[in-house]
Amino acid sequence: MIPANLVEQAEEYVDSGAFFTDLAAMVSYPTESARPESRVAVKAYLDEVLTPALVDLGCSVTEYPNPDTSGGPFLVGTRVESPSLPTLLCYGHADVVDGHAGRWSSGRDPWTLTADGDRWYGRGSADNKGQHLINLAALRLLLAGQGRLGFNLIFLFESGEEVGSPGLAEFAAAHRATLRADVLIASDGPRLDAATPTLFLGSRGGVDIELDVDLRPNTYHSGNWGGVLRNPATTLAGAITSCVDGHGRVQVPALLPPELPDAVRAALAGVTVANSPGDPIPDEGWGDTGLTAAERLYGWNTLEVLSMGSGDVDNPVNAIPGRARAILQLRYVAGTDVSGAEKAVAEHLAARGYPMVGVRVLRHFPASRTALDDPWVRWAKGTLEQATGEPVALLPNIGGSLPNFVFTDVLGLPTLWLPHSYPGCLQHAPDEHLLGAIAREGVVLAATLFHALGNPSADHPLPARRPA
Repeated sequence: MIPANLVEQAEEYVDSGAFFTDLAAMVSYPTESARPESRVAVKAYLDEVLTPALVDLGCSVTEYPNPDTSGGPFLVGTRVESPSLPTLLCYGHADVVDGHAGRWSSGRDPWTLTADGDRWYGRGSADNKGQHLINLAALRLLLAGQGRLGFNLIFLFESGEEVGSPGLAEFAAAHRATLRADVLIASDGPRLDAATPTLFLGSRGGVDIELDVDLRPNTYHSGNWGGVLRNPATTLAGAITSCVDGHGRVQVPALLPPELPDAVRAALAGVTVANSPGDPIPDEGWGDTGLTAAERLYGWNTLEVLSMGSGDVDNPVNAIPGRARAILQLRYVAGTDVSGAEKAVAEHLAARGYPMVGVRVLRHFPASRTALDDPWVRWAKGTLEQATGEPVALLPNIGGSLPNFVFTDVLGLPTLWLPHSYPGCLQHAPDEHLLGAIAREGVVLAATLFHALGNPSADHPLPARRPA
């Protein structure tokens, strides 16, 4: 069991305002990875915030250039206590999305952490600066309390997660020896809800698909030519509904997983979606109604329309447009073969009378997850439930996406994600915030896992170490 004094120190770190002060300093760096001019802020954040934090943990720190010139550098901190001890790999990302300055409520500045009750507003407060601060703090408290971690530590930070983690897979493949570990424990994404401690084991992937109906370079008067010329907007609407109907049901069999595994179904039994105050209410009759809301969100695939357009909606003219385009996104779970998605959609549309619709895959990020019966999963869930005395939600993956595949597929690690945010945190939008209550509990939960890793007991041993 985690010592009571460690729990008290973790709670006091948040209650005293020290956590808020540290997070405010982190948020003040505008590390927007989508803006080339923000690379100076990213470099400063690595040098002035993360490097000192890792040095304080007794780590040797190395900054590595990105093999992909479109991405930012990687930072790796390494602390080796003994080759005989297990090695923990932690992960975080230093970058954030666009700050959306001027669009936050009450005149808030995205780069100034501000409190409104239990909500701490600031870009990166939840995604991901607040989350990696929790893990750094828990490690620091553990080291200060017992003079050792009891395991070896590798902490990897990237600076391009919000733009698709360019170069991360290549970097991991080239530095397998540097990143060799027994398990990944990291924090990103949301909990099941604000009140429920959660472990998830991976993420859904995504495929962005462009549908382009480019019929003619000019527009033609709708009175003179209506009923004679094919309308690309009407054609696009029909093509979309042939792929995903008006009730959100995917109509292209090749875009669906082969099955919902029994282990996934069992893990999601009893899981309630949208269980926090302020969450939107799931729509009745939307998606595959043969599945529960949790199964649709965490265990199945969805095809969403991200954007569509033709003509000028705000200032329409009496003319048939010449072109219409839409971007669809397939969110998919591990086990789905998406290698032929472009061909499958094109053939599906052609067979239904839409050969004039161009189909192109724009972007793809892989799905992955650790097996639900992995020994490390049982260890982590048991550790947290023993410490909290309450159930911990176990999700096979989150509905969104993370570079989990780098750790499972490239490095061959079991992955345990302990998130310290919640679905209503407004990440990627104005008014992103971290809940103080989650931060307080999060430091305790992270310290609990790290303490158990460094202090295994006879009645709660660590899983057997895997061969290198």
